[in-house]
Amino acid sequence: MESTENELNHETNLSHDRVYYGDTSEVNPVGYADYNEYSQNKEKKQSMKGFDEKYSDFVDYILKITHNIWEEKGIGVIYDTYHSNVVMHTGTINIHGINEVVSGTLQTLHAFPDRRLLGENVVWSGNDQEGFYSSHRIASKATNLGDSSFGPSTGKKAFFRTIVDCFVHSNRIIEEWLVRDNLYIVQQLDLDPVAVAKQLAEKTKNKKASLQTRFGVNETMEGQYMPTAYIPKHDEFEIGDFILELYNHIWERRLFNKVKDFYMDHSTVHYICDKDLIGTQQIQGMLVSLFASFPNAKFIVERVTCNELSDEKWDVAVRWRMMGLHEGIGYFGEPSGNHVEIPGISHLKVYNQKVVEEWITFDGLDVLRQVHMDSEDDHFHSEESE
Repeated sequence: MESTENELNHETNLSHDRVYYGDTSEVNPVGYADYNEYSQNKEKKQSMKGFDEKYSDFVDYILKITHNIWEEKGIGVIYDTYHSNVVMHTGTINIHGINEVVSGTLQTLHAFPDRRLLGENVVWSGNDQEGFYSSHRIASKATNLGDSSFGPSTGKKAFFRTIVDCFVHSNRIIEEWLVRDNLYIVQQLDLDPVAVAKQLAEKTKNKKASLQTRFGVNETMEGQYMPTAYIPKHDEFEIGDFILELYNHIWERRLFNKVKDFYMDHSTVHYICDKDLIGTQQIQGMLVSLFASFPNAKFIVERVTCNELSDEKWDVAVRWRMMGLHEGIGYFGEPSGNHVEIPGISHLKVYNQKVVEEWITFDGLDVLRQVHMDSEDDHFHSEESE
């Protein structure tokens, strides 16, 4: 599992160590296609050695298995399309093995039996020799008719987004990164997010080993060194350069004044909890509020996947991670001083060398869970006093 990213490294331009490209002409892209029409497309343009014949290309594979498993309730499709030793990263918690995937799917469908997963886009790269990589953005509608980890069933409807990144080889998902907007689900169920987060924190604490689980503090500065500025590798616009420079300036170095250099003045950012931010000033306000909670946190871009739609038009997926102390008053309330880790995935549409639309997804409920965890010292002291 550990070599997953390296196995795909041959695709990247040697000037980038985290940027990968997929040739849109090899697949039938999602675009604005309805699944009713998309599923009828039988044209095969991509080599899919090792995959079931019913999949015309890699995008088709991702959309069809999602529909088969979730909406058709074909749970057993998991046995055909997941590796027995699959690793699934859900927020900051890892799930190991195909049986856990089956269990989690059944429990989610028990809680939301009428869930509809609308595939908004699949950004991809790779091939059938070294493996494929996908970033699948999903809009879901569901009714909470069964009990869940959030609490008893409420009968209320919910809309939420999920982005799932997968590494796939020979018809099987080897590794998966799942990011869901659980905070918005809890809000729509009329539950208290902080109360739910505290319940989840208590369950996590009970499962946690009584050994060290944290190793130092992640900070944006390396000792007394300032965050390094990214230097573009190309003289002209190149999408990988553009994305790495955007995240370096704005997210790593907190240069929120640079938002206007990378976003059009009418850009829309679809943030967690179904909040749409319109224009550069609102985007700056969101960033200030988020980083105010974690002012010195380390921000890392883990992977960038790029698909060219046409000249000057790109779909881009970015998997990222923020790590540090919750030591400021911001989006997540009063500072707790706790270590917090936020895995996230963003999708961007880049037209004419600027971002026109973006989807930022991370699990805000998991952040609250970490914020409301007792410190390790408190946990140890409570054990010693028993």
